[in-house]
Amino acid sequence: MDLLNTLVEKGLRRELPSREEALAVLATSDDELLEVVAAAGKVRRQWFGRRVKLNYLVNLKSGLCPEDCSYCSQRLGSKAEILKYTWLKPDEASRAAAAGVAGGAKRVCLVASGRGPTDRDVDRVSQTISAIKEENADVEICACLGLLSDGQAERLKAAGADAYNHNLNTSESTYGDITTTHTYADRVETVRHAQGAGLSACSGLIAGMGESDADLVDVVFGLRELDPDSVPVNFLIPVKGTPLAGEWNLTPQRALRILAMVRFVCPDVEVRLAGGREVHLRTMQPLALHLVNSIFLGDYLTTEGQEGKADLDMIADAGFEVEGTDTTTLPEHRGGGCASACAPSADKGDPVAEPVGADAGAARTDLVTVRRRGAGTDLAPNA
Repeated sequence: MDLLNTLVEKGLRRELPSREEALAVLATSDDELLEVVAAAGKVRRQWFGRRVKLNYLVNLKSGLCPEDCSYCSQRLGSKAEILKYTWLKPDEASRAAAAGVAGGAKRVCLVASGRGPTDRDVDRVSQTISAIKEENADVEICACLGLLSDGQAERLKAAGADAYNHNLNTSESTYGDITTTHTYADRVETVRHAQGAGLSACSGLIAGMGESDADLVDVVFGLRELDPDSVPVNFLIPVKGTPLAGEWNLTPQRALRILAMVRFVCPDVEVRLAGGREVHLRTMQPLALHLVNSIFLGDYLTTEGQEGKADLDMIADAGFEVEGTDTTTLPEHRGGGCASACAPSADKGDPVAEPVGADAGAARTDLVTVRRRGAGTDLAPNA
């Protein structure tokens, strides 16, 4: 297919595809899916080999958020029956993080609900970062605390944070349909605050909220312009009690096309398979490893994920390897400095399994499970 050959060549040169080319990837048929995956897989392997980076979420403060993000179970007015608790103590957060590190996580993501941190909140998180680094000096710490005020990114950097996450989530033109308590521009500003402080920027999207193909391309092109180091791709988890609980717009095939489009637009960036993969990709998750080079291990903020051991088995069975702390994730031209582990391997067009199974379009509401273990509970975390 000429389109895919062109996109591979552009991806290997780190050249931005056109909007029309990105839209064409989303418009490919299910019959062409394996060709799309194989093509984007060539770009993924050029920049990241067969490594998969593991990340682990710790929800420092759950629920009771004043923002009205329609996709979120922690939102203002949410009727979702999720765990609700105030700030974890530093030692509690450190224990939760240690479980993820023991499971192979290279990065721990510290998340707190809310519009943005107060200065006292930044102090709390700084103490938590210190507690985690004291036990696991090599672990990367990414903070995700909402909108940042002047000077807060610098304080997090000084405390030992390596990265900051703030997702754009959807296109600028549709942002007001999803959230009214802050703007798309507010989110862009926070990502730039993080970059200006020397933090590695992490910013991504949520697919499956009823957006059009054009919206998906718009937000991914917006991300490419911001140039974060990592781009998490979330698939909406329609949690009962949220405004988008009835949105079941994704099939495994569409989810894979979205991931492929993101890889073509952001070829040398850490593309992370994030929330919702179990719900929407289901048994086709291993195919996604040919497109992404990073996943979350275990549970999410308010919902349960695949068992940590199953994640590790999936990576091994698919012929990939977990990225170690001695390997820099990003290619050298992005400040990586990696050696042989980043070198492209001989590309023979890795075989991928033919997608088969039950009705891919059926909503799998049974796969959405509210988290009742880990941070904020007395039960062991999933890692």
